[in-house]
Amino acid sequence: MIPLAFLVSAILLLVTSTLRAAGAALVRTSRADALHDAAEGNERAAAVADLLELRARIQPALAPVLTGLLVLAVIPLTWAVSSLVSGWWLALVVLVMAVVLVIVTDLVPRTIGRSRSSSLAYRLAPLLAVSIRLGDAANDLVSDEDEQEADDATSDNDEELELISSIIEFGDTIVREVMMPRTDMVTLPASASTDEAVDLVLEAGRSRVPLTGENVDDIVGILYARDLLELYDQHSPPRPCLEIAHDPYFVPETKPIADLLREMQANQRHLAIVVDEFGGTAGLVTIEDLLEEIVGEIVDEYDTDEPMVIPLEEGGLLVDARLDVDDLASALGTEFPDADWDTVGGLILGLAGRVPKTGESFEYDDLLLTAEQVQGRRVAMVRVARR
Repeated sequence: MIPLAFLVSAILLLVTSTLRAAGAALVRTSRADALHDAAEGNERAAAVADLLELRARIQPALAPVLTGLLVLAVIPLTWAVSSLVSGWWLALVVLVMAVVLVIVTDLVPRTIGRSRSSSLAYRLAPLLAVSIRLGDAANDLVSDEDEQEADDATSDNDEELELISSIIEFGDTIVREVMMPRTDMVTLPASASTDEAVDLVLEAGRSRVPLTGENVDDIVGILYARDLLELYDQHSPPRPCLEIAHDPYFVPETKPIADLLREMQANQRHLAIVVDEFGGTAGLVTIEDLLEEIVGEIVDEYDTDEPMVIPLEEGGLLVDARLDVDDLASALGTEFPDADWDTVGGLILGLAGRVPKTGESFEYDDLLLTAEQVQGRRVAMVRVARR
């Protein structure tokens, strides 16, 4: 019986570790990448994209399943160990066993899952789907007998659950998922004068402005508005911005934001330039961006709430190209196919097969989509109307 107990425990621990690694890989996988792979015929990528549609429910659903598997594995293991040793030896073995279980079922699987996110998530998609369904069912069984008290506490519980889920996901989120893309960055040539910088700071409302070199993707410094104020207070003549700029702080786009937050706090950095695998500028990220992943949008008295969808008097909608395609589908009561686009701008590029011209229109079912505003190679605004 003792060998059988060890065997059962080993199998359950293997399943627990596998599921833990799969969960870590899933929350780190980009839904846009999964949709792209699904469009190329990967059925398991399509399943992963479906699971990621409601990313906030993944960890709460997996938690009871993982806990249940771990409890089922520990029971026969503890019985087998207690049958072999006793006294102080038993206490020592149980302590060592607890440490090993934490390493085997949590630390190592999480590390593996983070290092092989997409491939591992695709491979274990069926296991993840079944586990999440079981976890959802288990969570649904937990109810408060006093329905009135439960109704009163629903709002608080939802907020707490959202906060907890955000904290859990925070550890598995990478910089690329929260950064401001390069096309949205407000920059200034390094050769510009401090007077030009003052005008830009006042117009854009930025406290820190990246300076670009001869190549617009080459960030050579960070200009602080505070330094400009000191020059203004001293009535100093205009000078090149690069003379008072600070060294930029570069981070890779695959860096976990939890690690980045600690580094930025330790190094007293508020802004970091994000670089891709080829060394090009992918975007920038601030401490505020990182904190918003936990507490939600942070708005100050100078922030303006710009709507993503504007109804037009003549009918139709004026849509920010950054709007999620699913949100547009919900607003119009229609559906778009799963393809390699996540935003309305990506939808336009997909329909055109190239960068469209301003005013160029494209048809999809009974919809007419017009590239209302095109900035360089980027679609900024889209007009959507029924044909």
